[in-house]
Amino acid sequence: MDVQTETGCTIQTETRGPSTLAVHGGGERHNPYHAVVPPIVQTATYAFRNTADLIAFQEARQWGEAHDRVDYGRYGNPTVAALEARVAALEGAEAAAAFSTGMAAITAILFAFLRSGAHLIVTEDAYRRTRQFILQFLRRFGVEATVVPIGDFEALESAIRPNTRLIFTETPTNPYLRVVDLERLAEVARRRRIRTVVDSTFATPVNLRPLDYGVDLVVHSATKYMCGHNDAMAGVVAGSAELIAGLREMQAMIGGILDPHAAYLVLRGLKTLALRVQRQNENGMRVAEFLSAHPKIRRVWYPGLPSHPDHAVARRLMRGFGGVVTFEVAADREGTSRFIDALRIPYIAPSLGGVESLVEQPALMSYYEMEPEDRMAIGITDSLVRLSLGIEDADDLLADLDRALAHV
Repeated sequence: MDVQTETGCTIQTETRGPSTLAVHGGGERHNPYHAVVPPIVQTATYAFRNTADLIAFQEARQWGEAHDRVDYGRYGNPTVAALEARVAALEGAEAAAAFSTGMAAITAILFAFLRSGAHLIVTEDAYRRTRQFILQFLRRFGVEATVVPIGDFEALESAIRPNTRLIFTETPTNPYLRVVDLERLAEVARRRRIRTVVDSTFATPVNLRPLDYGVDLVVHSATKYMCGHNDAMAGVVAGSAELIAGLREMQAMIGGILDPHAAYLVLRGLKTLALRVQRQNENGMRVAEFLSAHPKIRRVWYPGLPSHPDHAVARRLMRGFGGVVTFEVAADREGTSRFIDALRIPYIAPSLGGVESLVEQPALMSYYEMEPEDRMAIGITDSLVRLSLGIEDADDLLADLDRALAHV
């Protein structure tokens, strides 16, 4: 796959590994300031030398040839463009577009490719805010949606209507880490002429590249693994140049642009993405195996375990199984809270993917405002725990978990 940089230079990336791409992918080795690190271009507007320069820019823009500059910050930024080129290289995509958050990226996709009267399909166990936007907010605009179970392709095919325009899924999903058979999904979508969008935040391009299996667009909350340090928020979408151009048009109208300093932080984080994900894969596997054998744990969900419903699919598609482990403690809500409070390494916090381990009891974090019976209906039990592993030493994490489980 060849990737075009913001100045139109073509970088060949197909023979490079994930660490090399994370450090060098999509970027030019030289910039106007001769800096090894892409400079932070902190500006909201751009000037022209004279009227002739302005006219030349306008004419180039009309023909889609204004690759090396913009006139206003909502339409682009060199630091952001460097991040977009890096992500495109990592995903094996023709282009990418960066947004202020992952949800800004997702909503831009839905606004750009759906209109009143359209129908989309979303798989269950998707991120709660994604489901809310699709099932509640989009209805105000006359867009209908159908939720289908993960892995049930008969239900998926049955849900397709003449006006179905989009299939949206995650892999792995949140919180049960279900893994979608992307090859089969893409085949169904191509046959029925429907676009596919995959939120691959949990996988990262190190563990999975959905575009390689025929998916149209891949989206990430770059706040998570791509940034990797819990200190910046961003979203990014990668895909064909044509589809990304449509997203840029939508972004130029509704905003959701990424700040250049945040783009710099994500770029810095990306340099160690492959190293971090390798350690988090290792920690995830060690913790999942430990918990699955512990008498005070009722059940563990982790794609790397043979007990996971999508283990075979994950082994076929993924290069690693990720750093998130979801499990049920053999206790009630209070007993589960005692376990979490007794942990000394993970922070009690939402989010995932950073160098620090984070732990949450979803019933008390993301789903607190829901009635217990409503939470149970979507599989959020009082004893459910989501643990996002950082890059700490696995032996320390296991000792901490073992000691905390003694409080149950």
